[in-house]
Formats: sequence, structure tokens, C-alpha cells
Amino acid sequence: MQQYVEFAGNHPIVVVIWVGLLLAIIVSYVQSFFSKIKFVSPTELTLQVNREDALVLDIRSNDDFKRGHITGARNIPLAQLSSQISGLEKSKDAPIIVVCQAGMSAQGAAKQLSAAGFSRVSVLGGGMGKWAEASLPVVKK
Repeated sequence: MQQYVEFAGNHPIVVVIWVGLLLAIIVSYVQSFFSKIKFVSPTELTLQVNREDALVLDIRSNDDFKRGHITGARNIPLAQLSSQISGLEKSKDAPIIVVCQAGMSAQGAAKQLSAAGFSRVSVLGGGMGKWAEASLPVVKK
């Protein structure tokens, strides 16, 4: 124990950074546990589409969407989502899975949909990168 105290005294910046990162991980984990928005894997996405007729909402740019997207996905670029959210009203109680390139931008879009009253919103964890990594089919236009 003496060595830990000595290390902390000799390297306070490293200790502060380490404690900050640890707290950030804990807060992130707790937030995701209590969040309405869930992350799904490519397999879970496929199951939801096949069993529950889930809507796959691709929020990437039109060009990225044309380069390759999930079969049956609807493209609404993130910048246009707030103005086109009313077009999704009939899917308000259906499962909606938001997809972006890496899974990060989709979280903000999912929060926006959830705040607008959509009850079953999920995010494809890892985005299209994870989909392609799983060697799942991609439609190109």
C-alpha cells in the first residue's frame, strides 16, 4: 500500500487522468444501463427485421447510403432528421434501429426519436462497419 501512495505522490497527473477515465467509464456504463435506447448486434437487427418488421433507419449521407446499405433500410441523413421525423409517425410503436457508419452519430438520432415519442428505438452497435465485418449483405445503388 505504501508503494501506491508513493506512486500517487510522485505522479499526480497520471493518477488524476486514470481516476478521471475510470469515472467516465463508470458513468457511461450506468447511463447506458438506464437508457431507453438499446444497442443491438447485426444478428439482433436481422431478427428484429424478420420477426417484428423493424424499420432500419440509415442516417448517413445519401452518397454513403448509395455506396452500401442494409436491405430495406430507409435513408434520412442526420441533418434532415428533425424536419422529416413526422414522416415516421406510422412507425411510432414499431421497432426502429438507427444505423450510421460507426454507431456514434446514431446515438444522438436515437435520442431525438425517443424524445419525439418513439417507444422502441435501438442503435446498431458498431454501425455499418460492424455489419460489413460480419460479412452480411449490403445493397449498392
